[in-house]
Amino acid sequence: MPVTGTDIWYYYICPREVWMMKHQIAPDQEDEALDIGRFISETYYQRNKKEISIGNIVVDRIRKEDGQLVIGEVKKSSRYLKSAKMQLLYYLDTLREMGIDAKGELLFPEERKKETVEWTEEAKQELKQAVADIRRIARMPVPPSPKKISFCAKCAYREYCWAEE
Repeated sequence: MPVTGTDIWYYYICPREVWMMKHQIAPDQEDEALDIGRFISETYYQRNKKEISIGNIVVDRIRKEDGQLVIGEVKKSSRYLKSAKMQLLYYLDTLREMGIDAKGELLFPEERKKETVEWTEEAKQELKQAVADIRRIARMPVPPSPKKISFCAKCAYREYCWAEE
């Protein structure tokens, strides 16, 4: 079962969301947070190439700097920094397995911030565990129970979890 960078991103925020995505339950496409994300992706960093598919990953930006390949992941906010870092590390690890050495940068245009991310053996071990857990969650016959977290307020799946409240 292929695991994507988006699976990694959501795994570190909400396992229930991972289950819904793996079961092809689409989030509310009219959700404002999704619209803002699309706008940011289309508007910022126009000089760099956009959304490049490599195997089962899709990187937001790619460029060369001093002969080094740099992949960039654009996020609306640094609020979920751990998720963003792990998603980017997953991309770096996937490229590394293909024989491509790269470094990464997280880009937060609304905050005018940039953070460099580099692959490590420790990150690889954590990713290995996350991938195994994502596959376990995907095989579950029903989603994990909802847990109220700060992310819920802006989640495009919130109606699935909290419609009866």
